[in-house]
Amino acid sequence: MTTTDELCLLPATELAALIRTRQLSARELTDACLERIERLDPQVNAVVTLEAEGARAAADAADAALAAGEDVGPLHGLPVAHKDTHLTGGMRTTWGSPLADTVPADDELVVARLRAAGTVRVGKTNVPEFAAGSHTFNPLFGVTHNPYRHGLSAGGSSGGAAAALAAGFVPVADGSDFGGSLRNPAAFCNVVGLRPTPGRVPTRPAAMGWSQLSVQGPMGRTVADVALVLSAMAGPDRRVPISLDAPGAPFAAPLPERLDGLRVAWAPDLGGRVRVDPAITAVLSQSVAVFEELGATVEADCPDLSGADDVFGTLRAWVFDATFSDLARRHPDQLKESIRWNASLGAALTGADIARAEMAHTALYERVVAFFDRYDVLLVPTTQVLPFPVEQEYPTEIDGEPLEDYLAWMRSCTLITPTGCPALSVPGGFTPDGLPVGLQVVAAPRADRRVLEVGHAFEQATRFGERRPPL
Repeated sequence: MTTTDELCLLPATELAALIRTRQLSARELTDACLERIERLDPQVNAVVTLEAEGARAAADAADAALAAGEDVGPLHGLPVAHKDTHLTGGMRTTWGSPLADTVPADDELVVARLRAAGTVRVGKTNVPEFAAGSHTFNPLFGVTHNPYRHGLSAGGSSGGAAAALAAGFVPVADGSDFGGSLRNPAAFCNVVGLRPTPGRVPTRPAAMGWSQLSVQGPMGRTVADVALVLSAMAGPDRRVPISLDAPGAPFAAPLPERLDGLRVAWAPDLGGRVRVDPAITAVLSQSVAVFEELGATVEADCPDLSGADDVFGTLRAWVFDATFSDLARRHPDQLKESIRWNASLGAALTGADIARAEMAHTALYERVVAFFDRYDVLLVPTTQVLPFPVEQEYPTEIDGEPLEDYLAWMRSCTLITPTGCPALSVPGGFTPDGLPVGLQVVAAPRADRRVLEVGHAFEQATRFGERRPPL
């Protein structure tokens, strides 16, 4: 491996410190990332819009600011590629669809916050069409390949972001998560993805600002990197109705390496509610001993998630109807079938259906909060399947059992989404033939710091995240 390649794979926390102390320039790091993208991305297809000259100019400006003694942000000089669903002022934003291909005038809030923290924008990362589904392919840019094995899925919808991180194209990335879109690709690509508590990272603009299903959040190669990015993303914004008041900066504080006294619940099949590929269960079952060695007590237990499927399915369909039904009527041939299907389910809903889902949602939340009176964290598989061939739109069976629709293989994440809990996917090991497996760490609502602490201790004990792809 060359020195340039080693630089591109350093943790963001180390790179930020090197830049801040002027042992490394932002321009040197940006040039290294751009060279690696040019050389390796043709086989990955993670970065779909590249702004090389703009990135170099921004890196030069970052170096000049340091030289002038200016106060700088926590991510100063770090290259970032934004998810292609996030509005980037002056840079093409497509949502993976010709129906949304545009150049916005302004950054949306999460992009603006990362820019204010000092990031250097290099481009956009690939997504599924309108970010629907956990496999990254679309009619504009094609499919993103898993850096660990060409020809297999990188997950989605933040699949381009996860692949770019794993491949060393950028040290930090952003994403969003409705039914697993930060967690699934992190698991497939052996990186870290955090679905924060709704409102932790305010989303603006948002047509349905009260909805708590879709959230934005950070991705990185280490848990500390994710915590650093969260420190810049999080914090209140009174224009966002569900925004939490707590500031983001404390998330960057050092994370512990011991878990003495931690109460852990382990639910390898979410209380019998999901079918998981036995290869995944075999890898993750070894995690129990790791947590015990770190000082935690581990019991087999799971919150009562009854009704979570209906809550997620109903409210997702409601959102899809509001978002896509008009597009589906006007452009039926330019919208993939799974989106049209989900929107049609929403169009058939009644007010009574929504009311029942909201009441079940409330009851689910109350049961989950009570569960976390007894436990500090819940451990479950991030995904139910291993990375699958890119030609396959979505898995149709697990261990020989047929699945009912395109969402069914993501239930290990979609069951968690409506609980309101923060959930972190951290590298959980590898199958014997070298495919990554993710461990999902879930904590009580608003306990985002806890999932970071637990994920970091596990990461430091196992070092699974340090196994880089064979590019």
